[in-house]
Amino acid sequence: MASRTVDLWAEVVSEEEEHQRSIEDSEPAIVYRRQKAHSIPQKALPRRQSNSSSRDGTRKSILPVKRVSWNRFLSTRGRTSIAANACVDQPKQGKPRRNAKPPLPRGKCIEPPNYDKERAYFQEVDDFELLEESPSPKKPSTWTMGTQVHEVVVPHLSSVLRKWLISKKLSRTYAFPGSLSKILETPVSSSTVKTPKEEYLGVRLTKDSTQQKLTSSLNEKPSSSMLIEETCEDIGVAVSKLSLTSRPSSLDGHAWDSFSALLTACGQSIPSTLTDMLSSYCDGENISKVGEGTYGEAFKVGNKVCKIVPFGGDSLVNDEVQKKSEELLEEVVLSCTLNHLRGLEGDVSNACTSFIQTIDLRVCQGCYDCNLITAWEDWDVKNNSENDNPKEFSSDQCYVVFVQQHGGRDLESFVLLNFDEARSLLVQVTLALAVAEAAYEFEHRDLHWGNVLLTRKEPASLQFTLEGKKLLIKTFGLVISIIDFTLSRMNTGEDILFLDLSSDPEIFEGPKGDKQADTYRKMRDVTDECWEGSFPKTNVLWLQYLVDILLLKKSFERISKDERGLRSLKKRLNTYGSAKQCVHDPFFSDLFIKESTSSS
Repeated sequence: MASRTVDLWAEVVSEEEEHQRSIEDSEPAIVYRRQKAHSIPQKALPRRQSNSSSRDGTRKSILPVKRVSWNRFLSTRGRTSIAANACVDQPKQGKPRRNAKPPLPRGKCIEPPNYDKERAYFQEVDDFELLEESPSPKKPSTWTMGTQVHEVVVPHLSSVLRKWLISKKLSRTYAFPGSLSKILETPVSSSTVKTPKEEYLGVRLTKDSTQQKLTSSLNEKPSSSMLIEETCEDIGVAVSKLSLTSRPSSLDGHAWDSFSALLTACGQSIPSTLTDMLSSYCDGENISKVGEGTYGEAFKVGNKVCKIVPFGGDSLVNDEVQKKSEELLEEVVLSCTLNHLRGLEGDVSNACTSFIQTIDLRVCQGCYDCNLITAWEDWDVKNNSENDNPKEFSSDQCYVVFVQQHGGRDLESFVLLNFDEARSLLVQVTLALAVAEAAYEFEHRDLHWGNVLLTRKEPASLQFTLEGKKLLIKTFGLVISIIDFTLSRMNTGEDILFLDLSSDPEIFEGPKGDKQADTYRKMRDVTDECWEGSFPKTNVLWLQYLVDILLLKKSFERISKDERGLRSLKKRLNTYGSAKQCVHDPFFSDLFIKESTSSS
């Protein structure tokens, strides 16, 4: 048998090549796919066996080669991953820590950041105009908002200085409205004092005509030499010349303070005397005193009533500090404004005649007239006056005289006859306050029984116009007039007139249980001592006060049903926020004769 030749070298070479091919076949395959949330199953490859022989011809078993496995994760912003896996058995590895934010759910997108607040802030900054910082202009007071103006009316320096000093001095004790200070910018009018034969004051002192008259001289341009002279004036001299109680002797062509503004508002260039004022209305014998108040006296002069209020002096009046000229100025403007409600100015939206008509206004100076002193002493003998005798006033004392219609007797002394007259009183006061509220945001704030006048007249009905609606009510022969607007608040459309009651805390210190003192304290609670603001609830408080007066202080023919009606009205008033709301109370329903809308 022939022997078989075995080429061992060739067998070794072929075995090496086969082994090399097996190694190449076992190279890991790179697979690109989306990573799944669960672990990738590992599949075991079949073990390969290979027989080979050593160089000495011995057969050896070649163990399978353990293949290396690896896993790489490439993050793509948290959305997907690319995994490179070896298709070999491998131990389960822990999930690598994620540094990026977790992926958003499907169907949602990342909203862009909102910078609206920042944009609004910088827009507000950009819109805020700043004065341009520039070199000094060639002409003083002509650079405004970075623009040079060559033709500008420059107010007189002494006028500006005095107004500034006035405002600083007043700010500590008296809340004078800023808008009314326009009056202080004007010189004394050259017009003379008007007599009562001329137009009544409501026509003469309309808002437009008054403002034009009070601002007429602002168009006058002072000379440059005068400006230079005033700029060199010492500030101490200016302060010494300035006084809230200025006398006419201290006034010159450029000193416009509150006293001169008061003269302008009354249509005067200089004060008159009380004797000259009285002679315009009656002779000296037809004068009698009809009432008094803390700050003044009321005299019947002919068929008119003159309310005389001293102001600006250093001496006390009835143990009180005298009123300042700016306080009287506000009352003057307020009284004239209420005249418009009488319907003579063509305003048919709101009209009534229940506020006392102011016929004339005068600023006077000097001693008290002897006829007035005689009338005062006669009244003192009968009524034991609580005021000081006015004969003590000095020769330089100043007064404001309100010449008004005769409205009758005050509620304190007036005798009501029956329940119908009491109801007529309440409905007239309520409607008057509602009309003034609608027209001027008016609040009386001192409507005690001395400030409601009553008189009996023939007309059985009286008409009111409230926001264009005409209301005709039964009067039962009784007509009321509301007076004394010292503490009142009003918005004229150009100015807010008011008196800061916080500067007079004694008004709130009356005895507890006193209806008038309690009403002042209730007003303080309602306003929270913001006396400039509009709080029509104060009118409702004074209506409640009047109901209490009718129940407790006044005696008239009535039955228990009438008293129950008044007490029920007082309770319902607590639910109302203004006099306008009170108009529709059932207590007044049968007092209206008709209710119709005015024709346009």
